[in-house]
Amino acid sequence: MSKAFTKESDGDGEEPDEPDILPASHKNYMTPAGAASLQEELRRLMREERPKIVETVAWAASNGDRSENGDYIYGKKRLREIDKRARYLSKRLETAVVVNPEQQKNLTQVFFGATVTYRSEDGKKHTVRLVGIDEADLTQGKISWISPVAKALMKARVGDTVELRTPAGPETIEVVSIRYG
Repeated sequence: MSKAFTKESDGDGEEPDEPDILPASHKNYMTPAGAASLQEELRRLMREERPKIVETVAWAASNGDRSENGDYIYGKKRLREIDKRARYLSKRLETAVVVNPEQQKNLTQVFFGATVTYRSEDGKKHTVRLVGIDEADLTQGKISWISPVAKALMKARVGDTVELRTPAGPETIEVVSIRYG
């Protein structure tokens, strides 16, 4: 095959946009804070970081030979990374269903946005908040609403015991408290 018909790569191993981690059958729920965070990241990338990199790449390109120009090569790579992340964020925000947990009417059951304290079989209490996939951060106690723990807790009430499926086998957890906002 002639080389004219093959795509040459610059060897950076660029892959297509980030995979969609949300199953097609689920909605992309987000809290208002989560949506605002993604919008802020997109704004920062497109209005602050990208223009600076474009300026650096333009300057580096004006210096002549681009094949060994580190500023040019790194800048172009960083631009691809920024554009890829911006596409991902835009898609996530386009499909987002923003749900304000403070407007939840049924405060006695666990739904999206709830902060739940539960007791595991070993007697330890854990507090988690059910948030959107893009907001999940276990260090802050925020878990995705489609995680195994969240699925087990969904629709439970205070005092209910639910079965959590773990790799070590099923575990029973008890809902101690539920709050919104």
